[in-house]
Amino acid sequence: MALRMLGLLMLMILLCDAESLCPTEINPLTLNPPEVVAEMNEAFEVNCTSTVEDHDGMSWIVANNVFVEEEEENFIQLQWKTLGWNEEALCKIKLNRSHDCTKQLNITVYKNPEAVHLFRTNYNDSVEQNMLQCDIISVAPVQNLVVRWYKDNDLITTNSSTNTSKTPVSESFLLMVSKEDDKAEFRCEAQLDFGKDGPQLPVYPSDTVRVSLHYAPELLGDNDVIFCVEGCNITLYCSANANPPPTFHWTHDGMVISATNQSLDIYGLINDATYSCTSTNYLGSVTKQLQINMLRNVQAKAPAPVTPTPVLTTTADCSQTLTLTPAEIVVRFGDPASINCSTSDSGFSGMGWEASEGGTGHANVSEVTWRVDKVEDWDLGPLCYISFENHQCVLSPLITLYKTPDDVFVTWSHSGPMVEGKYYVLTCNIINVAPLNKLHVTWYKGDKIVYTEMFDDRSRRPENVSSILRVTPYQDDDGAKFSCKAELHLGPKGPETPPTASSLPVTFAVEYKPVIRDCPRSFSGVEEQFSLNMVPCAAAGNPPPAVRWYRQGNLLNASEPLQRSQSGEFTVHFVNNFGTSSASVDITVEYGASIRCQPRYEVRENDGPPCEAEGRPTPVITWLKDGKETTSPPRWTKQDSGEYQLTAINNHGAANHTLYIDVLYAPVFKEGNLDKEMAPGENVTLDCSAEGNPAPVMAWKYTPAENIRETTRGSQENIIIITGATSTNAGVYECVANNKVGVVSRSITLIMKERSSGVLIIIVLALILVFLLILIAICFSQKKKKHGQYSFVETNGTDIPLTTNPVDTKA
Repeated sequence: MALRMLGLLMLMILLCDAESLCPTEINPLTLNPPEVVAEMNEAFEVNCTSTVEDHDGMSWIVANNVFVEEEEENFIQLQWKTLGWNEEALCKIKLNRSHDCTKQLNITVYKNPEAVHLFRTNYNDSVEQNMLQCDIISVAPVQNLVVRWYKDNDLITTNSSTNTSKTPVSESFLLMVSKEDDKAEFRCEAQLDFGKDGPQLPVYPSDTVRVSLHYAPELLGDNDVIFCVEGCNITLYCSANANPPPTFHWTHDGMVISATNQSLDIYGLINDATYSCTSTNYLGSVTKQLQINMLRNVQAKAPAPVTPTPVLTTTADCSQTLTLTPAEIVVRFGDPASINCSTSDSGFSGMGWEASEGGTGHANVSEVTWRVDKVEDWDLGPLCYISFENHQCVLSPLITLYKTPDDVFVTWSHSGPMVEGKYYVLTCNIINVAPLNKLHVTWYKGDKIVYTEMFDDRSRRPENVSSILRVTPYQDDDGAKFSCKAELHLGPKGPETPPTASSLPVTFAVEYKPVIRDCPRSFSGVEEQFSLNMVPCAAAGNPPPAVRWYRQGNLLNASEPLQRSQSGEFTVHFVNNFGTSSASVDITVEYGASIRCQPRYEVRENDGPPCEAEGRPTPVITWLKDGKETTSPPRWTKQDSGEYQLTAINNHGAANHTLYIDVLYAPVFKEGNLDKEMAPGENVTLDCSAEGNPAPVMAWKYTPAENIRETTRGSQENIIIITGATSTNAGVYECVANNKVGVVSRSITLIMKERSSGVLIIIVLALILVFLLILIAICFSQKKKKHGQYSFVETNGTDIPLTTNPVDTKA
C-alpha cells in the first residue's frame, strides 16, 4: 500500500512536468489480457483497470473513435470484434483537465493458411539443381509463421519469415536436396505460432513428396580378388548404386561378353582370369575388376562318371531300322520323360540307350525304353543304337527341355514420376527361363498390345533375359498401366496353352503442365453466398495444380464471398512446377432487388424517373398511382404529379417504396402577344397571368409614367392600370414570368389613336353650340328679371309714393 501511495505521489509530481506526462513505469492503467490474438470477425473482451480512482473519466478508443466511456468507476471493459487487419485500440484515463494516460492494446488478427503445397522447383536431372518448394497460401501475420521440414517423418529444419505484413500473404520456402536424399519422403508443415501463452493453432501439412534424384553409378565395394579351385563354378557380382539404374557390360581378359546382367555365372574354371564389369547410365560410368586366381595343388573332387555321348553315325537306311516313339518330346524341367526305341530288323547283335541319365546298356532285344523320373540335365542327349556285325546305327530323339521364368518384372530408367515429353526406357526382366529361342515377350498398355519381341539365342540353359520398351509419355499416359508377359511357344508337341508368366503392372505417373478441362466463359452467383472456389473450373495436371484467382493483376482469396461491386472479368490460373494455364471468366454477382429512392422528388417536365430499382438480374418494376397500376412514364408531364408506390422483384427478393413526384414545369401564359389601341385620356388595363410549377414570379417591363400603376390579382396575375392615357403611354409592355425551371415573356403593344379633322370640326362646333346655348341662357335669365309683378314695401322714413305702371300691351 505504501509503495502504491509512493507511486501515485510520483505520478502527481511528474504530471506537473509538461515533458513527462505519463511515464510507463507508473502508468496507472492495466489491461487484462494485455494483448489479443484473434481470428478475423472473432469477438473478444478486454478489461482496463486504473489504480487511480479519482479521475475525470476513462474511455476506450478504437480506430480513433471513442466507443466506451466511464466517468465514475476505475474499471472499463471493451467488447469488440476484429474487422480489419490493422486493428488498434487504446485505453485512456483523464487524470485532470490537462493530463491523461493511455495504454495501447496490442491486437493481432490472424488467418490460418488456406493451403500448403510442396513440389520440386524443376525437373532437371542434375543433382545440384534440385530443390523443394513449400508454398503457404494466404496466411497472416506471416511473421508468426513457422514452417517445419520433415524427411521420412524426422524433423530436419525449420523456417520462418521476415515479412512484417499484417494482411494475408503467400510465402514460399526452399529446401535443397541431394543424391543422399534419393527415394526419401519429404513434407512441410505450416503453423502460426504465438508462443505458449497465445492460442495453440492447428498444423497444416503438405502432401508427401517422394524425391527421386539422378546420379552416376557408384561402386559398392572395391575391386575383388577371388580364389577358386580348378573346375569350379562361380558367380561374379557387380554392385553399384545409380539413378537411373545402370546397365552392365562384362569383359573377360579384354574380350566383350554378351552378358548384360548384374551377375555373371562362370562354369568349370581351370585358369586364372580377369573379368571387368562396367556400370553405365546417362550421367556416367564406373568399372570394377574381379581377379580370379586358381588354387593349383588342391585335389578337386572327381565329377560323377558320365556315359560318353557317341558320335552320331548312321547308315543310309538307319531311319528304317530304328523307330522312336515319340520321336520328339517337350519336357518341363523336373518332369519325367520316356521314349521307346524299337526295331523290326533281324540279324543284329543288340541294341540300347546311351545317355547321362536313363541309359539301358546293351541287350539283345528288339525294343528298349529310355526313362528319366526328373529331367534336370540341360545337356541331356540320349541316343538309341543298334549293333550289327559290320556297323552300328544310332538315332537321337528331338528333346526340348523348357523352364518357365522364376520371375518377370518391369524396371525403368527413372524412379518417381515421369515428365511429359521426355524419353524413358522400360525393361521387362525375365529371370531364369529356357529355351530363349522359344520365348516371346509381349508388352501391354492396359489391355492393348504395344510391342512384341522374340529371341534367336540357341542356348538351351536357363538365362536371364530382358526386353526393352522405349516410351515418351504424355498427359494421356498419366495413370496408364504397363506390363509385360513372357510366353514359351513350344510348338505342336508342347502344351496346348503356352506356359506364361506376367509381370505386375507398372502405373505411370506422368507429370505435365496443367490442362484446363472445363471452365465456363461466364458464371453467376448470389452475393454473400458465392465465392470464386464455387466456379466450376477444373484442370488436369501432375502434380495437381494449385488454383489461383486474379482480378486486375491482384491475387484474391478464393474462399471469400464476393460482393456486387466485384462483378467483372476474373482470371483463374492453374499452376504447377511445369507451367501455368489460365482462363478468363466473366463473373456476375447477383443480388436481390432494392429501391434506393427518397420519399419525395422534384422532377422537371420531360425528365426521366428520378430513381430506379437495383438488382441482378434486373428486377421487374411495377408502378402504382393512387392505388392503380400504371406504367412508369418515360418522360414526366405536368399531369403526373402525385404519390406512387414502387415494387421491384427479381429471383433473389422483392422491395417496396412509396414516393411523391412533384413535376416542375416552366411558366405558361394563358394569352399570347397582342396590339391594343387607346384613345387619349382613356383608362387602360393590361392583364398578364401565367401558370407553372413552382408558381412563377410575374414582372412587367415598360417605360414608367405617373399615370401608370401595377397591382396583382392572385399570385400568378399581374395588372397594369393606365389612367388618362396620353401619347407618352404608347409603346411595348413586356410581361415576364419566371420560376426555377424557366423564364417566358409576352408583350402588349399600346397604340394611341390618331386625331382626324372632321372630328375636330365637330368638337369645335359642339363647343360653339354649347357656348351659344350658355349665352342664350344667360340673356334670357337677365330679361326675365326686368318683366313681371313687383311688390313694394314701405320703408320707414321714406315719402316715396308707390304706384303701378300701366301694362304695355304692345310689349
